[in-house]
Amino acid sequence: MTLLALGGVLAAIATAWMGTNVAGGIILAVVAFLGIGMGVGASGTSLLALLARQVQPDRRAAAGALVWMMMILGFVITAGIAGHYLDPFTPERLVTVTSTVAALALVVATASVYGVEWPPGTQAPARARSGVAAASAAEPAEISFQSALREVWADDEARQFTLFVLVSMLAYSTQDLILEPFAGTIFGMTPGESTQLAGVQNAGVLLGMLLVALCGTLFAGRSLGSLRLWTAGGCLASAAALAGLGVAGIAGPGWPLGTSVFLLGLANGAFAVAAIASMMALAGAGPSGREGVRMGLWGAAQAIAFALGGFLGTMAIDILRWLLDVPALAYTLVFTAEALLFLLASRMAMHISERGAPTRPMVPIRASTLSGGKVS
Repeated sequence: MTLLALGGVLAAIATAWMGTNVAGGIILAVVAFLGIGMGVGASGTSLLALLARQVQPDRRAAAGALVWMMMILGFVITAGIAGHYLDPFTPERLVTVTSTVAALALVVATASVYGVEWPPGTQAPARARSGVAAASAAEPAEISFQSALREVWADDEARQFTLFVLVSMLAYSTQDLILEPFAGTIFGMTPGESTQLAGVQNAGVLLGMLLVALCGTLFAGRSLGSLRLWTAGGCLASAAALAGLGVAGIAGPGWPLGTSVFLLGLANGAFAVAAIASMMALAGAGPSGREGVRMGLWGAAQAIAFALGGFLGTMAIDILRWLLDVPALAYTLVFTAEALLFLLASRMAMHISERGAPTRPMVPIRASTLSGGKVS
């Protein structure tokens, strides 16, 4: 998280520096975004592995879903507040706002992980032994990383899910770096307005996640509570929403962009939370003690997809704008390509195993859940 926060601040400084020194700003941006990627990968994968290892098997899906929802809620709050303070936009204001957000994130993260783990070989604190954070599985026999990775990759379920993560996250991330420039170029939005638009999208993501959680609770054990069904359906809905953005590029400023972006978030949220719940369930379905390797493999697939998606999306826009000299058409073609990727991901999702899926509701809601400030 420290590396991620530092990378975010350096990225803002690099953006401001490009106004006076393009070459220097680009070099600093490369360093900054390498730090961001390393920070996200190291902190995110470690957190998911920690959840998979220390949460009871029948509650892993719920834990993963709740963590994902909290992350999206953070996006919604941060995008709305940061977007407000970015206008009127200046490079100096960008650095100030980014530095403040990074500092707050680092403080919150440091406080939240304090005392979560205990040194190897020592007894867990009583509060952990009595709760779901207590590790219930025996320590696995030590083997080399290469052997553990080969063991996981040989599992058909793990391999199929890895490929699904790669394709679906590629579709998900390709729009990530072009949506705000799209809003500015085609709809004339300011940087602050386009940042707030990202908040609208993440509000849709949060609502989509809550919808899946609610259905998982009300229809547990039935088809409407199936994680596989929600994953595939979310991918299909995401494809439809991206097709709508493609039409928005042609229609121009008269199109209800905010509504389209919200619907994209809604579909993305449904697919993402169902996929992360499946991931958490499958993490513990293989040989004992390989949860970390599985999460690392899926985290690597996600990281590769995000890197490729961001790069290919922005590169495609630049090339198509240069070839066609029609920005709206360039964005339409890229959004359409993303929709096709989501259609492929939807088909792949139907082959995801539901072995290890939770027998309890995905987000159990009981009076004891928040009793005494502890997770039941």
